[in-house]
Amino acid sequence: MNILRRWFAIPLWQRVVGGLVIGVAIGLFAPQAAPWLMVFGDLFVRAIRMLVVPIVLITIAAGITALGDVRKLGSVGGRTVMLFALTTLIAVTVGMTAGLVFRPGEGAALAGIAPHVLGEPVTPYQQLIGIVPTNIVEALAKGDMLAIIFVSVLLGVGTLAAGEAGAPVARLLQGLSAVLMRIVGIVMEITPLGVLALIANAIATAGLGVFVHIGWLAVCVVLAALFQMLVVHASLLRLVARVGVVAFFRKAVDALAVAFSTASSSATLPVALRVAQERIGVSRPVASTVLPLGASIGKDGTAMYVGLLGQFALQALGITPDGTMLAVMLVTGALAAFGTAPVPSASLFMLTAMLGAVGVSAEQTALVVGLVLPFDRLLDMARTVPSASANLTVATCVARAEGALDDAVYRGERAAPSSAEPGTA
Repeated sequence: MNILRRWFAIPLWQRVVGGLVIGVAIGLFAPQAAPWLMVFGDLFVRAIRMLVVPIVLITIAAGITALGDVRKLGSVGGRTVMLFALTTLIAVTVGMTAGLVFRPGEGAALAGIAPHVLGEPVTPYQQLIGIVPTNIVEALAKGDMLAIIFVSVLLGVGTLAAGEAGAPVARLLQGLSAVLMRIVGIVMEITPLGVLALIANAIATAGLGVFVHIGWLAVCVVLAALFQMLVVHASLLRLVARVGVVAFFRKAVDALAVAFSTASSSATLPVALRVAQERIGVSRPVASTVLPLGASIGKDGTAMYVGLLGQFALQALGITPDGTMLAVMLVTGALAAFGTAPVPSASLFMLTAMLGAVGVSAEQTALVVGLVLPFDRLLDMARTVPSASANLTVATCVARAEGALDDAVYRGERAAPSSAEPGTA
């Protein structure tokens, strides 16, 4: 028991890195043992497959129900949702573009799997009508991701439209989402063994060259994150909020540092509230409305990463996407990011939604997850920063539109009233 307690006392990312190191050693010095370890890799893959459908169905619906007060918020809520939808869609596009331009997954070997054959091409018309399932249960059983996302959105919208009568369903969805995240935490405990097995097999098959592609993926994540912040967010700040961009990022540095160190939008929220009110000059009503909402749906970093990782996976699998596939990945990536829980590495579970929508199997997606996961903590830290930047950017833009931005506070000419509780909303 003491050994188990000591094991679980070690942070998960450190255990995953340990599994990675051992897996590399086995793949290099005892490659004949790799196939015998694959039972742990297979268990890890099956556990991810088990969770994907309920996570996509519940978390997207729960994310929509989190907007339950939008009708009461009026213009603030409408502008907030519109701006977050815009930045999320642009972020997916940025990630996909980075993947298509730099091609980080080209030549990567995923445990020796063969290039994936998609079969008969699907016409745009078939893709469109396939979004609406004739049988919801059948769509869930088959893992038809486009249909599942459609049902999830419909469930969330229907719950909101029902008003008070839908409140118990909204609470149920929120509760189920929280339970699923706990289950994800339990499943993640087998990650070190799963990573050990998958990496050992990958190294035994392809050698150390597999890490070159991970390093290139990391470079793409950083470049895409910088583009999202310094071009997309900066343009909104200059054109919509009409504030100085350099001053904004200087004021936001505390929140961005917390986002980087914690890799969690939720953990960043208290600091972001303080920064928005006391340094940027956003009024308390706007800050306490926009920023908590942004912690749930403002996922620029996740959207960018899912778009990039989707292209990485297709390239590693030998798939060349056509225009229809890219359009489907754009939409599903944005919706998947919208429903992702604000916790570290949650976006990896949403990758299956994007890839499943274009015919990639859950087993192959799980291999991508197994390859990336050991490095995901560092990648997650980098991609949480643009999410935090998006939240503060949208709050500033909404405050300007509502006449609730104090320019004197922004310019540092006077202090803002201190917020009573950093975490209150």
